[in-house]
Amino acid sequence: MRAPVCVTLFVWLLNDAVSQFTDKEMAAIRQRVKSMFYHAYNSYLDNAFPYDELRPLTCDGQDTWGSFSLTLIDALDTLLVLGNHTEFQRVASLLQDNVDFDIDVNASVFETNIRVVGGLLSAHLLAGRAGMDLEPGWPCSGPLLRMAEDAAKKLLPAFQTPTGMPYGTVNLLNGVSPTETPVTCTAGVGTFILEFATLSRLTGDETFENAARQALRSLWKTRSDIGLVGNHIDVLSKKWVAQDAGIGAGVDSYFEYLVKGAIMLQDEELLSMFLEYDRAIQNYTRFDDWYLWVQMHKGSVSMPIFQSLEAFWPGLQSLLGNLDSAIRTFQNYYSVWRQFGGLPEFYSIPQGSTVDKREGYPLRPELIESAMYLFRSTGDHTYLQLGLDALESIERIAKTPCGYATVKDLRDHQLDNRMESFFLAETIKYLYLLFDPNHFLHGGGKEGDGSWEEGGEAGQCILGAGGFIFNTEAHPLDPAALYCCSRHTQERQELRDILLSMSKKSPDQSKPPAKEKELHPTGQSDSIALKPGEKKTPPTLSCPVQPFSARLSILGQVFTDNS
Repeated sequence: MRAPVCVTLFVWLLNDAVSQFTDKEMAAIRQRVKSMFYHAYNSYLDNAFPYDELRPLTCDGQDTWGSFSLTLIDALDTLLVLGNHTEFQRVASLLQDNVDFDIDVNASVFETNIRVVGGLLSAHLLAGRAGMDLEPGWPCSGPLLRMAEDAAKKLLPAFQTPTGMPYGTVNLLNGVSPTETPVTCTAGVGTFILEFATLSRLTGDETFENAARQALRSLWKTRSDIGLVGNHIDVLSKKWVAQDAGIGAGVDSYFEYLVKGAIMLQDEELLSMFLEYDRAIQNYTRFDDWYLWVQMHKGSVSMPIFQSLEAFWPGLQSLLGNLDSAIRTFQNYYSVWRQFGGLPEFYSIPQGSTVDKREGYPLRPELIESAMYLFRSTGDHTYLQLGLDALESIERIAKTPCGYATVKDLRDHQLDNRMESFFLAETIKYLYLLFDPNHFLHGGGKEGDGSWEEGGEAGQCILGAGGFIFNTEAHPLDPAALYCCSRHTQERQELRDILLSMSKKSPDQSKPPAKEKELHPTGQSDSIALKPGEKKTPPTLSCPVQPFSARLSILGQVFTDNS
């Protein structure tokens, strides 16, 4: 294990020579990223729409995850991130008119949630910034929100198991097939709380959040005596089918959602779960700032490899303030990138080479994602250099006349005939945000500069002031919107309860004393229960109505001067 340490030290020496990027240089790189996006996006529209994905070598399309124009849904919020309001509006209308989830298609529950439900929720929450016509009460209502809800309802039958852990596949028209396998990956059980809690709190329907929480709690109970979870589990019997424990493929976004769910929902239970896992991960899987795969019950190393999907981990660690560890691990991963011009799916740490049949790079975003978080945390331009390296590598290796192709083998740069939708949803978005430190998605800003906006009934909620949480497909969600609509739903429920309780009073209790009647001018009443024929309108309910100066929003938790 000494070789990885030497590689890390070598890269640290290289960092001393990293030049500082000027504002002008960063703006120029943003333009290059935009050009990359539009080459891929226009190629999809010209050659692949309405199929799910573009095939960039043959300039045609294919359905992959469900036959609902997946790339267009996944890329919608990226259009807004890049500032293209006109195309955002056009595509949002196009999707409303053309996408139907009542289709006889077997769909991945996990992928449909993170790409489709997440993409529609994000687009809904960003619709105001894009200049779309908004329904009264937005963000608690709207056509894109209803589309997200329709898609999520198609996934709910998968959660109807004795454990509450979902099947991996569901038929969007007929539900779960009687022959469907009960074995699914850990991430396929634990990657729903962001989207489902957002849906529940925007719509007032608790069904979605309850399903996600039940799945998380059931999965939590299956961890081993040393505190680890495996890779694949039987959702009916709770038995672990694959017992390799790590932070990579099949597990990764489970840990991600515990942290991000804790932040977005201000949820101590989720954070407590992650911190307990993290102690076991650090004790059993971490070696020289790499994270290996180990047997979940014994802690013995089963696979001394690095998977490209693990590259999200330094960014996640930075959200928790574990910067020293995050920086060292990032440097290990960056050394692999410099070796190949991309991250191979599997990399053997002892041998310093790719693993057979896992040499490809499907233009994944995870290392760029971590670079974005670490640059925000440290200001170190090393992370900008990684971004520039990534941009130039993709342009040089993966660009075709019809978009960008998956790299089949990083050793000789052979290409594969596929452009995953996450290239537009994640890779390009994180690249752009890395070089745009003042973007509204990073939070901050001043009142009136477009960082904050009004929402809710009568515009009495402040949205976007608490920063945004990215789901695992890089779709940004606004915690302040969840708070706004939750309060709105709570107030309506309180009014219903009051009216119901008053309607159940006996006639003697509801009849006021004669002397008390005389205290009120004719036609006025302090009661919110209207008398027959009375035209008094009850006060409208809304989000909290304190003036903006009385608010402070941190990570989506809104504090008032009464807090």
